[in-house]
Amino acid sequence: MMLHKLFDDTAWFAPKRYGYGSGLPIRREGWLLCVAYLAALAGIGFLDRTGQQSGGGALRAIAFTLFLLVTWLFCAIAARHTRGGWKWRWGED
Repeated sequence: MMLHKLFDDTAWFAPKRYGYGSGLPIRREGWLLCVAYLAALAGIGFLDRTGQQSGGGALRAIAFTLFLLVTWLFCAIAARHTRGGWKWRWGED
């Protein structure tokens, strides 16, 4: 019964054993989400650097806003697709 639950489940991330949040991705979709998040952060970093070199404060503000938005979106999707959801865990189970 337990093995069936582990392999039949469509969660993208494993839950952490201790603490709050999710652990490593356990499905292809979870890894793709992580790669997409890192690619978005690279693009945002490029935008921030461009704003810093040209003295454009508006570009840096846009980059910061995008950083917050992309990070929030990543966390929301990861929480929704973590087996058991995000909650505090103490190591039992």
